[in-house]
Amino acid sequence: MSDSSTLRAIAQVFRLTGWVSFWIQLVLGVVSGVILLFAVFSQRTGNTSSNPGTGLGAFFAVAGLIALGIGIYLAFRYTRLGLRLESSNPNNRPRKVETIQVVRFGIMVHLVGMLLTLLGAQTIVGTLLTKSLTLPQVGGGGVYTQVDPSRIIQSLDIFVVQANTNTVSAHFAGLVASIWLFYRISKPQS
Repeated sequence: MSDSSTLRAIAQVFRLTGWVSFWIQLVLGVVSGVILLFAVFSQRTGNTSSNPGTGLGAFFAVAGLIALGIGIYLAFRYTRLGLRLESSNPNNRPRKVETIQVVRFGIMVHLVGMLLTLLGAQTIVGTLLTKSLTLPQVGGGGVYTQVDPSRIIQSLDIFVVQANTNTVSAHFAGLVASIWLFYRISKPQS
C-alpha cells in the first residue's frame, strides 16, 4: 500500500468515525441536557424540597455535559482533520504529531467527562437509595402516615439518572472513537 493510499484510508476513517461519533454524542447529549434542564426547572417551580445530594449530583452531571460539549466539538474536528488529510497540497495537511495530540486530547476529555458524570450518578443514586431506605413502611390494617414529599422517589429522580446514563454512554462512544482513531494513526504501516 502506498503512502498516498494509506493517507487516504486514514483520512476516510477520520471522517467516518468523526461523523458517527459526532451524531451519537450530539443526540445523547441533547436528550440528557433537556432532561436535566427539565429537572432543574421543575424542581425550582415545584413544591419539592431539594435533597443535599441532588445539588452536588446535578453539578457533576452538568460538568459532564460541558465536557461532552467539548467532546462533540472534537468529533466534528476529526471530520475536518480527515478533509485536511486528503488535501492534495502537502502544506495543508496536518502533521502526524498534531493529529495525535488532538486525538489524545479527545481521549482525556472523554475520560474526565465520564468521571464527572459517574460522580454525579453515584451522588444521585446515593440520594435515591437514602430516600428509599428512609421511607416509612406502611403495613396493613389501614394505618396511613403522613410522609414528607421530599422523601418520596419521584419519576423526575429517575429521569435524572437516565440523563446521567445517556451522558456516560455518549462519553463512552466518544472514547471508543478516539481510541480507534489513535490506533489507526499510530499503528505501523506495512
